[in-house]
Amino acid sequence: MTELNECYDVVVIGGGAAGLNGALMLVRQRRSVLVIDAGAPRNAPADGVHGLLGREGMPPLELVALGREEVRGYGGHVVTGEVVAVDRAGDSATGAGHSSDTPGNDDASREFRVELADGRSVFTRRILVTTGLADELPPIAGLRERWGHDVLHCPYCHGWEVRDQRIAVLATGPMAVHQALLFTQLTDDIVFLSHTAPATDEDAEKLAARGVRVVGGEVVEVLADDGKLSGVRLADGTVIDRDALVVGPRFSTRATFLADLGLTPQPHPSGVGDHIPADPTGRTSVPGVWIAGNATDPMAQVGAAAAAGAMAGAQINAELVMADTAAAVERLRASEGAAVTG
Repeated sequence: MTELNECYDVVVIGGGAAGLNGALMLVRQRRSVLVIDAGAPRNAPADGVHGLLGREGMPPLELVALGREEVRGYGGHVVTGEVVAVDRAGDSATGAGHSSDTPGNDDASREFRVELADGRSVFTRRILVTTGLADELPPIAGLRERWGHDVLHCPYCHGWEVRDQRIAVLATGPMAVHQALLFTQLTDDIVFLSHTAPATDEDAEKLAARGVRVVGGEVVEVLADDGKLSGVRLADGTVIDRDALVVGPRFSTRATFLADLGLTPQPHPSGVGDHIPADPTGRTSVPGVWIAGNATDPMAQVGAAAAAGAMAGAQINAELVMADTAAAVERLRASEGAAVTG
């Protein structure tokens, strides 16, 4: 569908696992919901989703398609588009009751205005941001082409697929040693490539204790043979034969459109990039704006992101119920007061 209502209870920005699961919780509570998705999921290069009960190995885009169908089945709107701005639009009367029965009615609150790149805009009472993050990969020749296949970063997402293979870990940041140690559970043949982040003496001792060989020098090229990764080339010309390469990308939050509301990405405590802080339910520091998934938790896998979206959706609905109740109490008191004075 491409037609948009004028107003919604909730606009969900981002249509991955977190966004769609949050939307599903809301539409099942008869909320009017719009999901806006740019159509560029972070996990699109991967062959399958892993660690997700009941959906093990499912292609990422197939999982998204199923989620969209489920949300639409309950009356939710899901559109392809890019959000370029979000601002406060001022309040009007707060509607109550089954708002999805009359989507876009004049009584709906217009707390926020959401603007799309194509010029369209909608109003909404609450916002759930689930735009995820972007992986900023090291600028090494041949690396990006293998990303999501035999160049990977997470042992839980892709480790089983490279078990017992010859693995190299590219050190680009503070998590490299941790990655290498995790992959020792999956193979006995690991090389730690110092690259731009050499291990400390303490970490080098840990690697040695687990049988991980440390190789100095900067990596300048990822090599492939017959469509598969075959090794890496160092700056001095040395080639190290490998079957898979583990990389720690820098995580960059895709939510710059929140800046006008006062929400800007902050450095993540782990040092892997940035995120937008939120409490455990997804509530941000800006009233009415919630966030779930990798945009606030860079380490969350699909299952964790979906769970966070569900939590945020339930909390948003509860907040709207309380707001509707407060408005109903005010109307009741006003009517009773009018009856007394009349």
